[in-house]
Amino acid sequence: NTPQVCPYGLYAEQLSGTAFTVARTGNQRTWLYRVRPSVMHLPFEPYQGNPYLVGTFDSRSAAPTCTQIRWLPFEIPQDKIDFVDGLRTVGGAGDPSVRNGLAIHIFTATATMDKKTFCSADGDLLIVPQQGRLDIRTEFGPIMVAPNEIAVIQRGMRFSVALPDGPSRGYVLEVYDGHFELPDLGPIGANGLANPRDFQTPTAQYENTRDTWTVVQKFQGTLFAAIQDHSPYDVAAWHGNYAPYKYNLANFNVINSVSFDHVDPSIFTVLTCKSAHPGTAVADFVIFPPRFEVQMNTFRPPYFHRNCMSEFMGLIRGSYEAKQGRFLPGGASLHPIMTPHGPDSATVENATTRELRPGRVADGTQAFMFESMFQLCLTQWAANACVQDREYYKAWQDIPVTFNPDKI
Repeated sequence: NTPQVCPYGLYAEQLSGTAFTVARTGNQRTWLYRVRPSVMHLPFEPYQGNPYLVGTFDSRSAAPTCTQIRWLPFEIPQDKIDFVDGLRTVGGAGDPSVRNGLAIHIFTATATMDKKTFCSADGDLLIVPQQGRLDIRTEFGPIMVAPNEIAVIQRGMRFSVALPDGPSRGYVLEVYDGHFELPDLGPIGANGLANPRDFQTPTAQYENTRDTWTVVQKFQGTLFAAIQDHSPYDVAAWHGNYAPYKYNLANFNVINSVSFDHVDPSIFTVLTCKSAHPGTAVADFVIFPPRFEVQMNTFRPPYFHRNCMSEFMGLIRGSYEAKQGRFLPGGASLHPIMTPHGPDSATVENATTRELRPGRVADGTQAFMFESMFQLCLTQWAANACVQDREYYKAWQDIPVTFNPDKI
């Protein structure tokens, strides 16, 4: 790993994703072989380009609410703004300084990051583009991520985002404790859901240039910046198991009920970040992909629910099967812990009156959910300053009362 002199005169640098003494089954680290050690930069100073990121969620920084909330599509600005400056924290829980909790962000960007690189020391970033491809350059190599794909950039990994299709928008889930991993399959067996072979990591692609770069680092929810006189992407080779990766959601192997009842959405989990409580997640990334529905004598849409988990939903494209009209691509909703939610009145009417035949559901659509065991607080920006749908509660007001105690 660390020869006295590395081939080609490179320097060896280890990037640790777990503590040294974590068991081998969970230990994550990578060796980077680079032109210059990454320590060659000027001191970090507070970064003034984005005041909308929040890391610690308390009464001073956040606005707790237990009502159902829906946001219309987050507006893409007309001004020139890159990925880092276009990040906005929607909500979260916990504190990155004690490595406990998570944050949910959205991004809207109109410009490529110019001689700027970014990383989070707070946690892993799961990035879900909704509009426009993201050409993500990492220390490990390039990753091109399109809508209906995701990228995971883990803690401490530096990256830049270019916009080959112009303005872009999307969602980011950041977990402070642990890393994302595939969910256990249990009685499903050895195959199904997201298969390991479909996750892709980049190949090293280095540049050796002398020009001025800004390194922006997120630390305890605050942004700092340091200047250096060379490219941060000077890694010529790497080996290890701690690396960024991408995944195409179209490769998800959907499993569903073939007899009766709407199954729990956990069956659609792509990635999970486990907590110390078995079976309970810091965060799950869940999708609602195109699939067949064949259940008979069943209310087929997602059922009415009060959950011990928080549910943040977004829509990449199409129309979500349980909501009609105002849940739009680029928007979102939040259903807090133990707050009732479920299909809207139009969906209920259709589901209870149509003839049940085997068929397709969600073709041309991709909705997703960030689900967490934490009670999420909104930031002041998400609660007051952005595009909330103030009429979301009306989605359920016209559900008919059909109870008749005299009808057998």
